[in-house]
Amino acid sequence: MKKRKAMLCFGLVLTMMGSILGGCGTSSSSIDTSNADQSSSQSSEETGELDTFEEVELVMYVIGDRPAGQDAVDENFNQLIKEKLNCTLKLNWIPWSDYANKYPLLFSSGEEFDMAYTSGWLNFASLARKGAFMSLDELWATYAPKNFSKQSVAALQEATIDGHYYCIPTMLSTYNAYGPIYRTDIMEGSEWDGKMETFEDVETYCDIVKETKPEMEPLDIYSAGSEWDDTWMWSLGYSSSKGSSNDFLFFDSSQENPQLFTYYESDQTNEFLEMMARWNEKGFFSKSALSDTDSTKTQNGKAAVRTHNVDNYASYSTIHPEWSYSYSNLVKSIAHLPYTQDAMVISNTSKNPERALALWDLITNDQEVFDAFYYGILDKTYTLDDSGDYAITDADNYAVSTMWAARTTEFNRNIVGTPADYNTMKEGFETSIVAGEGTEKYSAFTIDTSSIETEYAACQSAHQQYWWPLELGYTDAATGLAEYQEKMEAAGIEKVRTEIQKQLDAYIANLK
Repeated sequence: MKKRKAMLCFGLVLTMMGSILGGCGTSSSSIDTSNADQSSSQSSEETGELDTFEEVELVMYVIGDRPAGQDAVDENFNQLIKEKLNCTLKLNWIPWSDYANKYPLLFSSGEEFDMAYTSGWLNFASLARKGAFMSLDELWATYAPKNFSKQSVAALQEATIDGHYYCIPTMLSTYNAYGPIYRTDIMEGSEWDGKMETFEDVETYCDIVKETKPEMEPLDIYSAGSEWDDTWMWSLGYSSSKGSSNDFLFFDSSQENPQLFTYYESDQTNEFLEMMARWNEKGFFSKSALSDTDSTKTQNGKAAVRTHNVDNYASYSTIHPEWSYSYSNLVKSIAHLPYTQDAMVISNTSKNPERALALWDLITNDQEVFDAFYYGILDKTYTLDDSGDYAITDADNYAVSTMWAARTTEFNRNIVGTPADYNTMKEGFETSIVAGEGTEKYSAFTIDTSSIETEYAACQSAHQQYWWPLELGYTDAATGLAEYQEKMEAAGIEKVRTEIQKQLDAYIANLK
């Protein structure tokens, strides 16, 4: 299995955000790092070793609903790190219901804290440019040396904004594989051939479900969109400009200088729309799917198949072990997802960045510390089976951490009941990836919409309003596609395309 080697000496690298020359927000060169300078007195100037003589309390923010029994987990973890680093950790939880409002306020309120979870979906790059996070250029390799030495070249690129490190990415490899998660137990007694390798196979499977299981919806589609359109484009080898689903700009990653295009410019779109209209006519999904808010239909038995990632396949299988699920990847060009999808940042208000980084180094390099932080207390909050897979003992009181950035390929555990082929699939994905080729070449690319915020938001709105019903066959394919083009052009897609193309070109130029 090919492993991307870590580099201790990595010069000036461009990040997936840093290479985006959007020229907006506060330049990283203007970020106030006075807190880091003040706190550096804790360490020896001569040896660079951490001074742990004074006990400190570190403060970390994560997103998620705090488990009822978290106090016991925190107490156990703090006893452990008090012995090892003479510090304790106060863990603050931002509830899912409030994160959209409260998370940005963390970095504008002036509150003093040390560490926080971040991700692209939390506007990591934008916040970094506004000075929310402390630069790690002089800190990361010194106070979290083991973590730094294990980071891949791609991860280091992705952690860099305008030439400076601003986050510590996860060391758990994840993949862009996408495709049907489907029930196989409900096929028993049918004439299904067991194949699920193409969209034709998906249709055959759904035909059988419609005939033999009329109480089920063959396809799991709800108000967040179908994602079959994304799966279709990825199956053709195209990459999304934003690197995730529900996009409207794509490019061919196999080309030397790829150009962005949208749905109404693709020769394959009519074929896709014809297929989806046929699926609609066959009743594979509800006529009111876009108003259905139930996002759990596949795992609760209401629907037979959903297109999603391999991790959801593993999750569904553990929820209902009495059912049988299987998974097929339809993505043509397999690549790693950005490592900054789960990352840890040091707040620019931190008084103890050195100790915070030392703690992070410990969490990500010591199995005992990681388990205590991420899973809790063995045989009280979680148990392990003979394979090292975990199970939460009481889901009403305990849960794994939502600081997903702490996970590493070495220490992360599967939940009890994970399908036997889950790890095999991931190993296959890893083996198929070739550095610098296909979608993997663009794994560090991310778009910066700060200079086109109004137009980009308008395009997203038009895409949802006109493409979503079109792709489900609710509107006529020919007239609907023409209307979609008209609305996207009115929303400003050409300005959006021009700006993102400029960023993509700059990214490619900096790879040479």
